[in-house]
Amino acid sequence: MSTRNPKAMSSLQILQYSVKWHHMAHKVSSLLDAYSGLLSNESVILAVNPSFVDPLLQFESQLKIIESSFRMLVVMPSLDKIKEMGSSNEDFEDMENLYHNILNIYENILLTLVSKDLYKLQILKEMLVWMSKDSSYLQDRIMVIINKVLRFTVRKVRKYTSVDAPCLGLLAAELSLLCSHEDPSIVRQASLGMCHLLYIAQCQNDIRTNKPTNDKSYSLQFPSSDVEFLPKEFQQDKSKIAQRVGQTLLPSLLNDFVWSLLMKLSSPDDKIASDAASILKFTLEFHAEKVTMVTKIVNAIYRQLCDNNCMKDVMLRVITLLTCTSPKKVIFQLMDYSVPADDTLIQMWQAAGSEASVAPHVLKTILLILKGKPGEMEDTLTQGKRFSLDVTNLMPLAASQALCTFLPLGSYKKAVAQFFPQLLMTLMFQVFYSSELKLTPRDNALYAQDALRVLLNCSGLQQVDITLTKKNFWDQLSEDLCYYYGVYFIAKTLSEYNFPQFPETLRYLYKLSVEGPRRSEDTVIVVIFLIELLNNFFKDPFPEEFLALFTNWINDSNPIVSKLILQRIAHMSPVINKIENVSSILIAILDAFLSKDDTVVLRALLTLRRLLNKLDKVTYSLGTRIGSSYCPLMDHINGGIRSMAIRHFGELVRDMRQYTWMLKDVILEGLVPLILFLEDDEERVAKACKYTLKICTSQLKWSTSRLLKDENYSFEMVVLNICNNLIISHRNYITDLISDTLGFLWSSRTYLKKASVILIGYLAKSGGHLLLRAEIEVMLDVIERLLRDEDPVIKELAEITYDIFKKIADKLTSATLKQNFQKLLKFFYIKKLKPLYNYNSLKDQIDSPTDSKDIKNDKTL
Repeated sequence: MSTRNPKAMSSLQILQYSVKWHHMAHKVSSLLDAYSGLLSNESVILAVNPSFVDPLLQFESQLKIIESSFRMLVVMPSLDKIKEMGSSNEDFEDMENLYHNILNIYENILLTLVSKDLYKLQILKEMLVWMSKDSSYLQDRIMVIINKVLRFTVRKVRKYTSVDAPCLGLLAAELSLLCSHEDPSIVRQASLGMCHLLYIAQCQNDIRTNKPTNDKSYSLQFPSSDVEFLPKEFQQDKSKIAQRVGQTLLPSLLNDFVWSLLMKLSSPDDKIASDAASILKFTLEFHAEKVTMVTKIVNAIYRQLCDNNCMKDVMLRVITLLTCTSPKKVIFQLMDYSVPADDTLIQMWQAAGSEASVAPHVLKTILLILKGKPGEMEDTLTQGKRFSLDVTNLMPLAASQALCTFLPLGSYKKAVAQFFPQLLMTLMFQVFYSSELKLTPRDNALYAQDALRVLLNCSGLQQVDITLTKKNFWDQLSEDLCYYYGVYFIAKTLSEYNFPQFPETLRYLYKLSVEGPRRSEDTVIVVIFLIELLNNFFKDPFPEEFLALFTNWINDSNPIVSKLILQRIAHMSPVINKIENVSSILIAILDAFLSKDDTVVLRALLTLRRLLNKLDKVTYSLGTRIGSSYCPLMDHINGGIRSMAIRHFGELVRDMRQYTWMLKDVILEGLVPLILFLEDDEERVAKACKYTLKICTSQLKWSTSRLLKDENYSFEMVVLNICNNLIISHRNYITDLISDTLGFLWSSRTYLKKASVILIGYLAKSGGHLLLRAEIEVMLDVIERLLRDEDPVIKELAEITYDIFKKIADKLTSATLKQNFQKLLKFFYIKKLKPLYNYNSLKDQIDSPTDSKDIKNDKTL
């Protein structure tokens, strides 16, 4: 028989029930709090949703409320725990209903938001992020809610005429990772959610392309019940997910998908990082061509690799895949980091160069970058925005260094052979540019030079590099003064070894020459290289197409180019008569007489004279034009040019002595400077004038040569003799000679003023009767100004000349009488002149203070 007290038992039961119901009340209280909280949040969201609040602010406020509601859900006790508390079936049923009502309220809030704006699907993505951070028992139920919202959206978009859901890419990334979750129920829900999402994306595509949304070509079909459809192809199959996502999402959405997975590679959860890596690689293998945010991805990978991300192999594989479809974008970004490149960047270069199929495109892009000049202000070369904050362009330096990595790769052997000429010349340009950079010794690495050596060694030209190294060539190449010689020496060494790339190199040089390099200094390098190759592989004369190039280069804007070409043409003088179109070359040389660079003019004079010495005289049909081209140079400010032009003019007249009738007008055109510069301060000019005047007067049958000998020389007597001869044989030219002399009266050089005053006086004395009154008045006005000159000798000479013109003016009564008088004198008036000035020239006289060395031409009035 029991000794237990019934009342005690009853008290114990009461105590137990009190404790149990206390816990029950706590659990019920948490459910009620969640219920009331969600109802409150729902009312707030419904109040905000239709308002005229800024959409971004509206979304941010709603997202905060949704997150608050989400936190309420995850802290609720599970039904199993509530049931364990021992509540009656009736009480449990009530709490179960409350539990489901709470979830339904949350679901209804989401449906309400999405029904108003598909942009709010972004909330689902945020929910998945929150869920991944919380291992709550509700994960499966949350996935069900997400699926219901997506299914609801599917039914809605079928009726829409436009679909704007920019968050699908980010949401797809989260769902794709859950398709490999350890919990099979979450995998099923995630796979189903992925199907819903892709259908929405397909509808978005169809509307943009005007396709019906029920197009049967789309393989994802949705039955009426989730239970009837289990999308097994997505479950644990990352390849299928990548294929479907890449096929369906628009490029902008696929960008988000790829970017989100890329960021997951840094996840502390190894499984998430691994799954993201697999899906990312599959996606890019199938659909990398649709990814457009390549630059941003490459930059992010560089930053992560610098932070020692453990997914290094995956990220480098991403670089390889992106290079296969977007080589230009990848390479431009890889060249936009600091120089010299660090180990991380070099590894990325190697990854970008691992595929042989894309090697030509990579080299083309690098060649495009190498068109730039290091240190120049950045231009629109990349046709887009760059991440670099530097305003100067240092990408060519990086590109040169990158070639040291790309060129030796086995996958690039064929491409290097294909682009050898372009690489060779481009690196030659870059070596020159680099030599001009003012960098510190530490920074001034010879990347272009190193790349040039690598190119030679990768192209079977190791012996060329060895030869250049033995001659200490590479150490001297970067020096400015030796660089152009270095270009010549490389071309010469390549020719000596009969480099097999000669034909394609010559074709490229010709193409580059026709199209024209971007910079003047590039043209110099091309010309030096081309001339040396032609010298070694062709005999003179060169093929016509190259001679045409040379003709154009004679008057290049860069004087170095002009001189190089003129010098090379001069070497062809022995075979000048074999050139068919020699006239075009001669005309181009004459045009070079007008160059602003004195050294070009001198070289042109020497080249022309050398050609004329060998040229068949039948080609002297250009003799008149050649002679006329010498005349302006007789008054050049440069004494060397003056003397050479004068002497060569005389040699032309001598060579054409059988065709004097052709040059008569030209001789008389040059007569004034030939006379005046007899008094030149520079002895070489005066001697050249005597030399040429002897030839010219001899051809004109004048007896002047005796007076030009040093022992007999007197400037006034020479002028007097020439004027007397003009009266006899060429009086019709006197007025033109007076006009030519007039231009020298205002010269800054004293000797020219004196000589021109004397010459114009004698010309007036011999042919003044041929002038009109208006012309005489002009002469008097000009001479009158010289009466006030500071130099007493000039004043004295001017007085004599002024009297001459004054007497001529007094004799002229009218234009009509003058014309009749001219006709008569043309046949009968021959009166030799006598000395008028008694002038003794002093060659050692010092010019007046008004002399100027900066005057380029004294023929200005």
